[in-house]
Amino acid sequence: MKMKHNKKRNTAFLYEVIIRELTKAMVEGDKKRKSSIIKIVKENFKGNTLLAKDLDLYKAVLETKEVDHYTAEKIIFQARTQKMAINHRQLFAEQTKLVDTINKQIDVDAFNTFVPNYKSLATVFQIFHPKTKTKSRVLLEKQMIEAMTCEAKSQKDLMKPIDNLTYKTFVGKFNEKYSESLLEEQKSLLNRYVTSFSDNGLELKAFLSEEIPRLFQKVNESLEYPEIKSDSEMTSKTEQVLEILKTTAERKVDNNLVHDVLRIQSLVKELQ
Repeated sequence: MKMKHNKKRNTAFLYEVIIRELTKAMVEGDKKRKSSIIKIVKENFKGNTLLAKDLDLYKAVLETKEVDHYTAEKIIFQARTQKMAINHRQLFAEQTKLVDTINKQIDVDAFNTFVPNYKSLATVFQIFHPKTKTKSRVLLEKQMIEAMTCEAKSQKDLMKPIDNLTYKTFVGKFNEKYSESLLEEQKSLLNRYVTSFSDNGLELKAFLSEEIPRLFQKVNESLEYPEIKSDSEMTSKTEQVLEILKTTAERKVDNNLVHDVLRIQSLVKELQ
């Protein structure tokens, strides 16, 4: 029988919940809530906390893609070995404090937030857990290794580092499709996406937490433009763009999301 997943003891899940709540606060323009959540992130996931170390172990497995079987197996083994070396009582205490903070300062319903890669987070949690039975662990590791070695599915499932060749191809296709040079804000977005592997995506997420609300505000203001207000079709399309921006908190940061933001950045520039 497979062990039940306790999401409140899954550091990666707690982190994803907080980041999505931060994005929601930014989109809604709630500055007080935004500042409060940023403080929570900094206090709990700074380098010397066990939560930060634990999160790194989850990411080592979850963000590894398109490697050979041997490499995937070694990464899981090393991550699990380091996980076992963590002071579990101290980690439990830090998780308990964080859960209490989320309940009191964010929302008790935050734990029901939709997380796209929830199944993968649960799988790694069970692989790491010392009470998972041997047979179950082997099957779970096999499942995770398949995901880590799969070439076709990786981009839509999890954010992963991309190399310069992928970056150039991505930018090239964008330029070819839209026949325009990149704006400064688009270059900033792409540069942060390229280097997201070096800091677990924190700088990229911080950038998006500022950029998405800015775009939302500009697009929302455009609804009052006479040329849009008088055209029902343009109004409808503008509202669709707003809906895309509203749902960014529920999406994984991948090529598709970055591409959507790039297009909206171009749109906002045209509106100015």
